[in-house]
Parts: sequence; structure tokens; C-alpha cells
Amino acid sequence: MTNRAIGRLWAFFLLLFFILAARVAWVMLIAGPEIASKPYNPRHALLDARRGRILATDGSLLAETHGNARVYPFGEALAQTVGYVSPRYGTSGIEDAYDRALTPADTTGDPLAQLDEIRSAFAGTSAQSRGADVVTTIVPSIERTLWAQLSRQARGAGIVLDPSTGAVLAIASVPSYDPTHFDAEFASLANDPESPLINRATSGLYPPGSTFKIFTAGSALEDGTVTMDSRFEDPGYLQIGNFTLHDNESEATGNQDLTGAFALSSNVDFAQIALKMGTDAFYDAFDKWGIGQPLDFQLPAETDRIPPKDTIVPGELAQMGFGQGALLMTPLQMALLTATIANAGTMPRPYIVRQIVRDGKVASVTPGGTLATPVSAQTAADVAKMMIAVVTRGTGTTAAIHGVQVAGKTGTATNPHGAAHSWFVCFAPADHPRFVVAIVVENAGYGADVAAPIARDVLETALATQPTPLPTP
Repeated sequence: MTNRAIGRLWAFFLLLFFILAARVAWVMLIAGPEIASKPYNPRHALLDARRGRILATDGSLLAETHGNARVYPFGEALAQTVGYVSPRYGTSGIEDAYDRALTPADTTGDPLAQLDEIRSAFAGTSAQSRGADVVTTIVPSIERTLWAQLSRQARGAGIVLDPSTGAVLAIASVPSYDPTHFDAEFASLANDPESPLINRATSGLYPPGSTFKIFTAGSALEDGTVTMDSRFEDPGYLQIGNFTLHDNESEATGNQDLTGAFALSSNVDFAQIALKMGTDAFYDAFDKWGIGQPLDFQLPAETDRIPPKDTIVPGELAQMGFGQGALLMTPLQMALLTATIANAGTMPRPYIVRQIVRDGKVASVTPGGTLATPVSAQTAADVAKMMIAVVTRGTGTTAAIHGVQVAGKTGTATNPHGAAHSWFVCFAPADHPRFVVAIVVENAGYGADVAAPIARDVLETALATQPTPLPTP
């Protein structure tokens, strides 16, 4: 072989070496961090033994690793929200959203860190870091009551908020599952027609029914379409062109002022209000309230569905005035609409994780925030008065609590797939709101019969709960 041929062979091998080196460098320096962060990375399973905890606001355990197993003390009650960790199926919920914080540092590509681990092993100490703890806003007593009440139903969801801060104090979705045994049960869960893996509180889309009259009343008062003294005539039906709109069960409320129409939940009256507002003003109000826009939340949340503005005809606008038609909302969004009234017209930004604690020190804190201010404090106060009337003399008397003034709104949302959904949203105490509750029970009928008593029981527990300070790291 000539020197020239040998030189070409050397050049060829040198080129291969540089290509291999470039590939290794790219994987380690550029792609490495992204690969390491993927929940399906086999290295993840090795790190999970030192995975951080997920805690309730009082320090109660929501998720912890025992040996090689991840355990969830609240089980089904918080399954969709806390989530799961699976070497086969990845992560979900808070386990997924805060996976980077919960997972301990991977020292695979760090020779100095690995050398420290070897030295510590010879010295009899552990240099292996643990993942951070994630502290949530969940209040265990409220969560237990919410779950106990909802789990008696076939399908539904509920959420409890602090209206002044947006903190999620309790959240539940039924049906549910036990995340501790997720891998073994995944096949049946994934194929279950009842969809237990879906978090109905944040991702379930429902017609809101008459609970949406909070929006219509607040928006119409705000833009001057109606006043508290406006009067309406409800004979039980409303003719809109060739379309005839009826009250629920053809119940006519007769001549009422705005508070009476709201308390007795007249669909005909609120259809008239929506028509008087007009499509442009109604859709402007959607924008002001943030309805139909992605929600700024720490966990995945479905965006509300509103029909395109250019497709709206009078009959559709009338139905949206009382939460029907093509309008679809999540329980979380309905809780935020209610919180807006409780919070003097300002919609708080919702959050469920309040602190990240790493190595005994607070690494980050979730600040409060505001999503929108769609109505004035005066308008919010007027709507609150109407919501009080719902519970004292209207459709929501089943939510009344002795010695506490509750502001609420019932909803009986018809849908094309079966019996009506039962809704109730509320806050209390009405004069100094501390808690907002939103409940939906699928195919359960009247809001006053099913959802309102659940909300009442949850409120009673919440009102008896003393505020809990943050746990000491």
C-alpha cells in the first residue's frame, strides 16, 4: 500500500472520529438536558428513588417515594391533579408539571459530582441530592369533604378557591383511580368509557346553564343595558323569529325586576337581556372576562368553547344568555367567574402550587396575580345581592347555611347526551368572601337538588377550617 493510500485511509478514519466526537458533544451539551428531562428516559427510574415529595398546605403528604414505589396517601381524591409517575407511561398532573423540580439532579454527565459521590461513599456519608418538595395550596379537610360528597355520584367535578388570591384549596373529579397502582391498571383505565383519567375540574367542558347568568347579569349591568330596577315579563316562552324559546319545564316567572329574574332563574328574561345587549357587546364581554382564551394556570386546563361570532343568530345569542347553545365551560372557569363577583370585580389568577422547597430552603414562591377586571366593584356588589337572593328566596335555598349568608347560583344545563347536568356555584360569607365553590354533577338534573347540597356541605367544612400557615421547611 502506497503512502498516499495510507494517508487517505488515515484521513477517512480521522473524519469518522470527528463526526463521532461531534455527535457525542451534541448529545451531551445540546440534546442531553432535554433527553434527561423526558419522563420516559430510563435514567428517570433510577432517580425516582430520591424524588421529592408533594405536600398539602399544612405539610400533609400527597405523594412520597417509599423504596422504589411512589405512594399517594389521598389516593383517588386527588389522582388526576397530583398525577402519577410511571417508568412506562410517564408522568401527569403536578408530578408532570413540576417534574424538573421533583427529580433530583442527574450527575451522569458531571465527573466532579460523581467524584464527590465516590468520596462520600468511602466516608460513609451520602452526597446524593434529593428532589425538591412541592408545596400545594390543598387544604386536607376541605379536600376530604369535597371528595366524600362527589364520590357518591357517577360523574362530576368540584373545585374550591380562595377568591382573594386564586389559591385552589380543594379539587376533585369523579370517577377516579388509585395512582399507586397506575401501571397495573393503565389498560383498563385507558379503555374505560367513563374516562377516569380526565380531570373534569380543569378539562371537563359542559354547558354552564343558569350559572352563566352571573356573566350575563354582570356584563349587562356594567355596560348599562339593564339596571337593578329593570323589569321583565316572562310568560314561559319567547318567540324569536321562527324559534320559540321556553323556560325550564315551561315555568313562567311573570313580571319581575332583575333580582327576581335572577333569583327565580328565568331563561326568558335572560334571553331578552342577551338580545338587548346584542352580539357585539356580548362578545366584547367575553373578551373582558377572558372567556374563550387560554387560562394562565400551573396545570393543563381546557379553553372554554364559544361559537364563532360571525355564526351567531338571534336564537343562539338568546340561549347563550342563560348558558346554553354551543357555549361550553370548565368548572374551574365557572369558579373564576364566581370569584370575580366575590372579589369586587377582579378575577384572580388561579394557582395550586405555592412553594418549591429545596434542601430545606424555599427556592421559589408563587405570587398572587390578576387575570382581568371585567366589572366594577359596584356591579359585582349588585350581582352578589342577586346571588344572595337565590339562596334566601330563589332556586338555591338548599344551599343555605344557618348563621352564614351564602351567595350562589343554580344551574340545570340541558345537553344532547342525556339528562341535564346539575350545577351550583357560590361563595361565603357573602359580606366577606373566603371561599368559592363550583360543583357540577353530570346527568343529575336540577342544580338545587344535587349540586347545591354538595356545595353547602363543602362550604360548611371550609368555614370551620382555620387558615393554615405554610409548613416550616
